[in-house]
Amino acid sequence: MGFSELLQAVRDNPQAVRIPAAWGQGRASFGGLVAALAYEAMRAQVPSGRPPRSLAITFVGPAAPDVPVCFEVEVLREGKAVSQVLGRAIQDGQVVTIVQGSFGAGRDSRIAVSAEPAPEAKAVEACQEMPYIPTVTPEFTRFLAMRWAFGGLPFTNNPSRDMGGWVRLRDQEAVEVVTEAHLLALVDAWPPAVLPHLSAPAPGSTLTWTIEFVQPMTALTTQDWCLYRAHIEHARDGYGHVAAAMWSAKGELLAISRQTVAVFG
Repeated sequence: MGFSELLQAVRDNPQAVRIPAAWGQGRASFGGLVAALAYEAMRAQVPSGRPPRSLAITFVGPAAPDVPVCFEVEVLREGKAVSQVLGRAIQDGQVVTIVQGSFGAGRDSRIAVSAEPAPEAKAVEACQEMPYIPTVTPEFTRFLAMRWAFGGLPFTNNPSRDMGGWVRLRDQEAVEVVTEAHLLALVDAWPPAVLPHLSAPAPGSTLTWTIEFVQPMTALTTQDWCLYRAHIEHARDGYGHVAAAMWSAKGELLAISRQTVAVFG
């Protein structure tokens, strides 16, 4: 099943979504996909005209592939402009992911501050793509194309604080409009920015993730490349603190991200 098919599956029946092993990430399902499915279930419970402003995601445990996942949604509060919503992904009776979301309508305001410029990056064609290699790269990377523009590939002993580059869904037969659910997958596709500092493979995973969406969202399709850059702010004792952002190819800010990652190496 492709990304869009899985989004439709959670819309049709959020009580039992089976994520194929092809979307695996080690012993777990790809976290960006699990977050996107939880978001999609939450979005269905929010009035139209209230786009997502912020999601706070905690990966409590791994969501095993090929085992049904139930996505539960609770509307905590619905004010005049903002809805606070809690989503849970549950598997075998255990919570595997929690998402707290703030959805808010726009307001008239005298404050208007433009985003800082996007970083300069080499053209997509000039960047090295991380290929999908069975048993070597995570299974889900078969669905996503990533081309490095900043820092190094994982486990290359590269000491840069920055990592990232261009990303989009791979081999899309049908052109689709990019939504916030797609951005969740595109942002989380990248490995923890601390992994290039290692010289040998070691596992790493996201503990907590906060992502904020810039609204109104820029019009994009699944054939458009987006630019991602992560910056390591601090790393020690097996944990890294990473700030990141994503832009359109035209330099428009799309999302702001922050992750706490655990590294076992």
